Amino acid sequence: MSPDVLELSVAEALRRIEAGELAAEDYFDAYAKRAAADELGAYLWRAEPGSVADAKGELRGAPIAVKDIFCTEGIETTAGSRILKGYRPPYTSTAVRRLADAGARLLGKTNMDEFAMGSSNENSGYGPVLNPWDRERVPGGSSGGSAAAVAGRLAPWAIGTDTGGSIRQPASLCGIVGLKPTYGAVSRYGMIAFASSLDQCGPLTRDVTDAALLLRAIEGRDPCDSTSVGIEGGVELPSRESLEGLRFGVPRQLSAEAEGIEAGVSEVFERTLGVIRELGGEVDQCGLPHAAHGLSAYYVLAPAEASANLARYDGVRFGPRADADGDLIAMYERTRAEGFGAEVKRRIMLGTYALSSGYYEAYYGRAQRVRTKIADDFRAAFERFDYLVTPTSPTVAFRLGERTANPLTMYLSDFCTVPMSLAGIPAISIPAGLAEPDGGGPELPVGFQITAPAFAESSLLDAAHALERAIDFDTRPLGVGP
Repeated sequence: MSPDVLELSVAEALRRIEAGELAAEDYFDAYAKRAAADELGAYLWRAEPGSVADAKGELRGAPIAVKDIFCTEGIETTAGSRILKGYRPPYTSTAVRRLADAGARLLGKTNMDEFAMGSSNENSGYGPVLNPWDRERVPGGSSGGSAAAVAGRLAPWAIGTDTGGSIRQPASLCGIVGLKPTYGAVSRYGMIAFASSLDQCGPLTRDVTDAALLLRAIEGRDPCDSTSVGIEGGVELPSRESLEGLRFGVPRQLSAEAEGIEAGVSEVFERTLGVIRELGGEVDQCGLPHAAHGLSAYYVLAPAEASANLARYDGVRFGPRADADGDLIAMYERTRAEGFGAEVKRRIMLGTYALSSGYYEAYYGRAQRVRTKIADDFRAAFERFDYLVTPTSPTVAFRLGERTANPLTMYLSDFCTVPMSLAGIPAISIPAGLAEPDGGGPELPVGFQITAPAFAESSLLDAAHALERAIDFDTRPLGVGP
């Protein structure tokens, strides 16, 4: 079998399998062997070659990498935390089960920031993930393991989760496509919770067509998740080649002019706006007056929900238990002290404080009102525009350890992605070009983010597909061969 099989899109590989030009077993085994040689720290568990028993269903045995936040029956699921080491769930999450029902086969469980808390994948209890474009840099987070696996040809595609940008930001830093669907489009059942009103499952792929194919397999209402409603009419595979007649708004508060956007990122962003115009799209400025407050609101709301969701990890029901000589309270305290990492502890304390008596209204209540204002801003903008566009990440991939000592600088990585999460609307990041970091260094991927109204995934994918074709970005990192 030609090693070029690792460069095929999943859609093309499935076409070849259907035509009898490629065996599903060979396709799976090619990636299983690549995953076994993982040098990026992208995987926490990997399937053995020969794991494909059949090639039925629409996805015909295609291998899929799954973020370790999704429960998989009988396979260790840790959410990147030592406090869940050894935990093997008795059931499988809805998203993973639907993929299996469609014919996909589990290739591996990917590394992640602990409980999805992070923007660099340095918070994992099992070591950091390395960016395949430059192994001295981060892949982004929290879905950095999934993004690095797809970019590094260790998986053809993957699923991750996005709470404030955790699919889109690593997709941007690794030069691939990342889609956060509308909140409620995909079931959260079996997805270990960080912030329940924000968490959403979505695809990480090498092109937009594969993202549509993957979203089509996982979306839908689920009786096990009361917040899931699916996407009315399902998901259509994209086919648009021009942007004629479409209106694109550029929010001043999140555009290349915003504080903290690197010069190289701004240059790629402006160049991409030019491509939109060449394809017939209209581009104009707009305002999202409250978007600049999104990060502040998010880092009240998300830790508050996390402090409640993570209260269940006490050494009684899941994972390891610290020895406390029969003292129940001491066992709780020691288990959590030993099992949780520094970032998780920080967010639990922030969230507990925000929800405490006397501070609830001053912090949590006010953040919820800001969230409502941000959603209203988007609704007003979509009365004028079909889509809003921004840089995905203010910077290209930064060096390992560069921001670990300064949490506030780390949190700014999500400046352009958090508002969409707070509003619950879909957004996609596509690779738009390469740029040097401020201060110099190797050229690294820059993501371009497109946002649409709620449940407009099919039209969003269509517009992204047309733009992707015109940009024609090579997603293979330099030095990464088949």
